[in-house]
Amino acid sequence: MSFASLLSEYSTHPNIWDEMCLKGEIRSHYKVFFETLSQISPEDLVKKDELAKKLFMSQGITFTVYSDGEGIEKIFPFDIIPRIITAAEWTQIDSGIKQRIKALNIFLRDIYHDQFIIKDGVIPAGLIHSCPNFLREMVGVDVPFDIYTHISGIDLIRDSDGSFYVLEDNLRTPSGVSYMLENRSMTYRIFPGILPKSNVRSVKDYPDLLLKNLLSLSNRQKSEPTVVLLTPGIYNSAYFEHTTLARLMGIELVEGRDLVVDNAKVYMKTTAGLKQVDVIYRRVDDEFIDPLIFNPNSILGVSGLYYAYRKGNVAIVNAPGNGVADDKAVYPFVPHMIKYYLNEEPILKTVPTYGMDDPEHFQHVFSNISRMVIKKTNESGGYGMLMGHAVTEKEVNQYRKEVEKNPRHFIAQPIISLSSVPCFINNKIQPRHVDLRPFALNGPQGIEIVPGGLTRVALREGSLVVNSSQGGGSKDTWIVG
Repeated sequence: MSFASLLSEYSTHPNIWDEMCLKGEIRSHYKVFFETLSQISPEDLVKKDELAKKLFMSQGITFTVYSDGEGIEKIFPFDIIPRIITAAEWTQIDSGIKQRIKALNIFLRDIYHDQFIIKDGVIPAGLIHSCPNFLREMVGVDVPFDIYTHISGIDLIRDSDGSFYVLEDNLRTPSGVSYMLENRSMTYRIFPGILPKSNVRSVKDYPDLLLKNLLSLSNRQKSEPTVVLLTPGIYNSAYFEHTTLARLMGIELVEGRDLVVDNAKVYMKTTAGLKQVDVIYRRVDDEFIDPLIFNPNSILGVSGLYYAYRKGNVAIVNAPGNGVADDKAVYPFVPHMIKYYLNEEPILKTVPTYGMDDPEHFQHVFSNISRMVIKKTNESGGYGMLMGHAVTEKEVNQYRKEVEKNPRHFIAQPIISLSSVPCFINNKIQPRHVDLRPFALNGPQGIEIVPGGLTRVALREGSLVVNSSQGGGSKDTWIVG
C-alpha cells in the first residue's frame, strides 16, 4: 500500500470541521507536512509509530488513573501526526486568551477586595458565595504584583463552522504542559528535519519563561531567590509533569515534609541546614496547602504556610482562591467581565451555558437532553459528565435526581461537534476529535503564551471525550508561518 492510498481512505463528516481537509482537498497549511510524509512508506510510518510508543514507555511519560483496575500508571498515548494551526488562527487565539486572562485576573483581585462587579449587578453575589472554591481567608489579602493567574490552561474547541470557542478556564493547578514539551521532543526524533522545513514555532522556551516569572515574584532583595516546586507526591496523576518541570527549571522538587515554617518564614530542609524559600510553585490544591487553616487532616501541605504567605514572606503560584474564577457556573459570566473591566468585546466565543439552579434552564436541558452535556461545576478530567446523546433513559433519570439534590453544582451545554484532525491509528490515517489547551504565563512583565499547546485527542472513533483519564491521548501542536 502506498502513502497516497492511505490518505485516500481518509473520510470526513459533512457536519464536522476537519482541520486537514476541505471538500476532499488538503488545506494549504497541511501540504508541506504531507508532501514530506508522502516520501515515507506506510511500513516506515508504522515503525515510527512503534518507536514513539517505545520511547514514551522507556522514558516513563505517564499519567495516573486512580479508578482503573489495570494499575495506577499508564503510558500517555501519543499520535505521531501533528495538529497544524496557521499563524493567523494563532494570532486570534493568542490575543483572545490574553484578553481573557487579564479580565479574570482583575476579577479575582476585585472579588477578594471591593467586589465592585457584585455591587454593580454584573454577577450575582449568591453565585460567588456559594462557590466551594471561594476562599474567605483570601478576602482583603494583597498578592504580589496583584497577579493571581500566574499559570493558566485555557481549553479551546472548534465548532462545525471552524470558530474557536473557550470550553473552560483552568486557573488553579493546570496540568499538561510537560506533555506539550515531550510531544515536540518526540516529533523531532521521529521526523528529523521536518519542523524547520515547515517553519514551526518553538515551544521549548516555556520552562525558561516560567522560571523567569517565578524568580520575579521574590520579595527578598536577593540575586538568586530560592524557588521550589511543591508536589503532593508520586501518587499524584501529574507527578511526571512535576518532576519534568522541576528538572527543566533547575529547581528543587519538594513535598510538604521537606518544608517547615519558622517565624512566619518558609524553609527547605537540606543536608546543609535550613534554607529560606522565596517562591513556591505549588501543585497541591488549596484545601491541602496548610492543615492549620484548611483541611486539618492534610499531610500534603505545610503547617503555617498560609500565615507566611499573608505576611508576604513567600509567594505562592498560583494564588490560593483562584478556583472561584474557573468554576463552571462562573464561566458564562466571563464575557461580561471582559466588557465590565476592559470595556472590550470578547475576542473568543464562549459555549452557551445553562445553570441548573435556574428552573427554566433545568426544564429546557432535560427536555432537550439528547443534544446536551451536563457537567459538575467543580469536576475535571471528564468525570461526572452526562453526554445526553449516549445514555439510556434510566441513566438520565438517575442523573436528574443527582442534579435535583444540588442544582448549583451542575451546568449544561449543547453538545458541540469538536473539530477533527488526522491521526495514525491501527496503521491507517483516520479523523479524530480534538481540543487544545494553550498555556499562558502571567508575570510582572505581562502575559506570555508559547506558540502551541497540548492538543488532546479522543482516540475512540466518534468519541467527544478527549481526557486521558477517559481514554484520550495527545499530539504535537504546530503553529506554522
